[in-house]
Amino acid sequence: MKRRIAIIAGGDSSEIVVSLRSAEGIYSFIDRDVYNTYIVEMEGLRWEVKLPDGSMTPIDRNDFSFMENGEKKVFDFAYITIHGTPGENGLLQGYFEMLQIPYSSCGVLPSALTFNKFTCNQYLKGFGIRVAESLMLREGFEILDQEVINKVGLPCFIKPNLGGSSFGVTKVKTAEQIQPAIEKAFDEAPEVMIEAYMEGTEITCGCYKTANKEVVFPITEVVTENEFFDFDAKYNGQVDEITPARISDDLTERVKLLTSAVYDILGCSGIIRVDYIITEGNKINLLEVNTTPGMTVTSFIPQQVKAAGLDIKDVMADIIEEEFINQ
Repeated sequence: MKRRIAIIAGGDSSEIVVSLRSAEGIYSFIDRDVYNTYIVEMEGLRWEVKLPDGSMTPIDRNDFSFMENGEKKVFDFAYITIHGTPGENGLLQGYFEMLQIPYSSCGVLPSALTFNKFTCNQYLKGFGIRVAESLMLREGFEILDQEVINKVGLPCFIKPNLGGSSFGVTKVKTAEQIQPAIEKAFDEAPEVMIEAYMEGTEITCGCYKTANKEVVFPITEVVTENEFFDFDAKYNGQVDEITPARISDDLTERVKLLTSAVYDILGCSGIIRVDYIITEGNKINLLEVNTTPGMTVTSFIPQQVKAAGLDIKDVMADIIEEEFINQ
């Protein structure tokens, strides 16, 4: 019997459109000769599974089952590709653990920790990992422009502390831009992160581990003429993504070792992607950790899988089958 796989997309943030694209990518990556795959869309209380004929039918949230041709069916595995809440912050992970349904991503704690950029970076800073100077604001908090300048300087980035895909992010160059940028970020999330700007080369590195092996993918260098790696750069082609990155062998090895260490420090599972910026003197500065990285056909992870000479179907099988080894 083929395992029945739910590819879970959607979510309750601006990243829903990206998530749906990732679901289509994963659907194409998983070997359908080996697995029965279904895309499940979640948006608020609308949980629906797409059937082979293209129709949608509701999910029973009591046991994550659905009806097909008059027969109740349950899933053997959930591949979570929601970018944002509830799939990236530990909520869905807790739900699936309570139902004892294996899933693809990190557990509840590492998911919740990495989703909160400020908290995650401060935690990793305690392990000696370099991160930018930053501040965090919650709704109702106010900060003077001069306080921002004194703490993190200009230019700086003001962005939602909970979210991704560069929604609500502003590169701030003048004091007059600070408060409008904070308001824009608060439109996306109840917490805002103010982060010092770092000049350098932006790179990203994917990684996953199983009981039998560790895979750290080739590093991708990110080059854009835009002010920063914004939504248009990420999803509308306004960027050059160079894999492997044009950095030295020594620096490549250091980044890969650090990525592997971050995976272990956080207690990650499944595929993660860690973003960095290399500043003067080949200093490696961590930007953020993505535990449900984009998986469209043009996303970083599929690019890195290809550059590593691996078959994406084998990688997907590794992620799925790892959860059944000890059962």
